[in-house]
Parts: sequence; structure tokens; C-alpha cells
Amino acid sequence: MIAAKKTYSISFALLFILCGVIQNSFATHISEPVLIDPQTQFKAGDMVILHGRVDYNAQPAPDVLLNFKLIRPDGTMAVDQSYPSNAEGHFEFKFDSKNEVPGTYQITITSHCLEIHRYACTYKNQTLSLELK
Repeated sequence: MIAAKKTYSISFALLFILCGVIQNSFATHISEPVLIDPQTQFKAGDMVILHGRVDYNAQPAPDVLLNFKLIRPDGTMAVDQSYPSNAEGHFEFKFDSKNEVPGTYQITITSHCLEIHRYACTYKNQTLSLELK
């Protein structure tokens, strides 16, 4: 009885590990957002602008879908929008802070894949704190 439980536990652990290895082996489409010299402090009311690129195999990648989420200091969502990188693999995020309160905001930029690659996509992101004074 104890031997059967031990065999069952070992088999389950091996199956769990094998599933994790297989999942990672399919994750072949890896693109990553990279912010370029981001400014992190702004005056409330300013236009917040961030520039970056999407790297795929260490090269800028065009037409990669990016999601931009900006969280206010109180935890509510200020922005949740998606759009692709341009033909040169670059992106620009703009946020008008004129109706926003001062504090620390957090932006997360997540790189997605083309629809045909979603099964093998590794979603990479970059997070940055922005200070409105």
C-alpha cells in the first residue's frame, strides 16, 4: 500500500516536471519591450511620453502587439490599451496627466505575439514607476 502511494507520488511529480519542460520548449516566439532612456518624473498636467522598441532575437521587431497598463497610486487603472510596434520595431506611449493626481504610477508594457504564434508565445514585460509631482 505504501509502495503504491510512493510510486503514484513519484509518477505524478515526474509528469508535472515533464509538462513544465514541454511547455517551455514550445515557447519559441519571444519578443521583449525595451524602454529607451525613460524619463520617470513629470509634473502633474504634463504629457507623459515613453519611447521604446520591441526586440526579437536581439533585433527591433515590427508589428508586435504591445499592451500598455498604467496603474494610479490608488491601484485603479488609468490606461489599458494595445497597439503594435511600427515598421522599425519602435513604439511610443503617450498619457495626458492633466486630470490626474500627483503620486507614483506604475506602467507595465507587455509584448504579445502574432495570432498564429500565440500557442508558442512567451509574454515578456517591462515595468516602470512614474512620479507625478
